[in-house]
Amino acid sequence: MSRIKYFILFTLFIFVGLFVFTEKSICEEGEEIALWPKIEPYFTDYLKVSDIHQIYYELCGNPDGKPVFVLHGGPGSGCSPKYRRFFNPEKFLIVLHDQRGAGKSKPFAEVRENTTQHLVQDIERLRKHLNLKKIILFGGSWGTTLGLAYAETYPDNVGGLILRGVFTATQEEIDHFYHGGTRPFFPEVYDELFGELRRNDERPLPEILLELIQSEDASTREQYSKLWTRYEFKVGALETTDEYIDEYLGVEAVMDSIYAFALLENYYMTNNCFLGEGQLLSDTNKIKDIPTIIVNGRYDMVCPCISAYRLHQKLPKSKLIIAERAGHWMGDKPVEKALLEAMREFE
Repeated sequence: MSRIKYFILFTLFIFVGLFVFTEKSICEEGEEIALWPKIEPYFTDYLKVSDIHQIYYELCGNPDGKPVFVLHGGPGSGCSPKYRRFFNPEKFLIVLHDQRGAGKSKPFAEVRENTTQHLVQDIERLRKHLNLKKIILFGGSWGTTLGLAYAETYPDNVGGLILRGVFTATQEEIDHFYHGGTRPFFPEVYDELFGELRRNDERPLPEILLELIQSEDASTREQYSKLWTRYEFKVGALETTDEYIDEYLGVEAVMDSIYAFALLENYYMTNNCFLGEGQLLSDTNKIKDIPTIIVNGRYDMVCPCISAYRLHQKLPKSKLIIAERAGHWMGDKPVEKALLEAMREFE
């Protein structure tokens, strides 16, 4: 199977770091580590969460194990079978779900009734639907934002947090990604997407992009969805060739996923993720006693280490792991190793 076919199989997972994994990985010290074996869900279904939305969910592993909820990134990326392999299937009940508008959830790419507060309530509805008590939250990138928002709303329902590539949805973090923070490192990629937009419109860039991605003109929607994806690919990974990105963007079968990701992410960022400025950091006192492990790539250009560090300072009982020689992607081997080891601590 070619790289691109493998990638199509697991669709688009920006912000959550879902590049192709190998069966075994070599960590930075040379020690061989392995993801858990591939498994299939023993149950899948849809949960109706509003008059509009139904969310897809699947259950894997041990039905009587410790429940761990996987929170995918984006917003808009959807879950991947690879997520199942970070958990000991004999120890954990592994719950994956696609958030509103993403993945297999219905309707696809829908922004109505789609806010952080809606997604938080969906997690709670799913927890109750499955008759679970305390749950462990495993989130990356936007998944850390959602995980913190849920935990701060329902702290008594959370038994642990594993957060990778921390994004707390402050204006500083949004500006970093949109308004020049990445440009010193990726000037040509940044200017390809934002250069003309910055010259011709004074509105915030997420708002401009959202308008273009929602254009009535199909070619405009496709153009800016692809430009956004190209930017994410290059900035999110330590090494991604232009040839690889061109090959991926040229596959018609993934265009719907590209569009949904670009739409939902820019929709959320335009609305400051529907959170008050600094809200997640201000409310950390509510989760100060929840066991928390924070993992961040040293060279994460999407979610720089400073956000993980600030969160760790707010949660002095938390454990902070800075993964050297790693960026934003969950597939970077030092990050992968840290996440596997983090989950062992919760067995």
